[in-house]
Amino acid sequence: MLVLVALLFACASGALIPEPEVQIQVLEKPFICRRKSKNGDLLLVHAEGFLEKNGSRFHSTYKDNNGQPVWFTLGMKEVIKGWDKGLQDMCVGEKRKLIVPSALGYGKEGKGKIPPESTLIFQIDLMEIRNGPRSHESFQEMDLNDDWKLSKEEVKAYLKNEFSKHGTDVNETHHEVLVESIFEKEDEDSDGFISAREFTYVHDEL
Repeated sequence: MLVLVALLFACASGALIPEPEVQIQVLEKPFICRRKSKNGDLLLVHAEGFLEKNGSRFHSTYKDNNGQPVWFTLGMKEVIKGWDKGLQDMCVGEKRKLIVPSALGYGKEGKGKIPPESTLIFQIDLMEIRNGPRSHESFQEMDLNDDWKLSKEEVKAYLKNEFSKHGTDVNETHHEVLVESIFEKEDEDSDGFISAREFTYVHDEL
């Protein structure tokens, strides 16, 4: 009986172990913040990544990306969990330092220059926020022929329109990468379309 009680207590204790968290340090914040990042937004960031154990840098958009920042969709698992969690409610012009535990980074596998079970440190500068193709309203805007499914052409046209609204020119390669990433995650049956059913991402506004 005592053994059973001990086992039950161990199970209960295990269930209470919290999920690892990202440590966030705001390094710089603009005086005026007109919009904060949320799941589904397209973010443009400059980022540098370091290994906590020895401080060595394993990535820098300033050096490894021809000096160009990178786009990604927040909350869509296009980046590590540590970014999806640590870049919420961020202002354009804000700079943050993220300390990302292994479980929210590259875990037991590691990746490239990153060894397994590595705690990572990132310094991230948010350059731009754009509407991402993830909300119900966006789906309706993209569905140009009202057939309740999205083609790659419709998604690409939507993205180009969003960027052009702000006078930002993005080359075809950027659009192709974004569209392919979206379809890889949303087009569950791989038929070349995203149906209304497949478009299931949950938003704060829904």
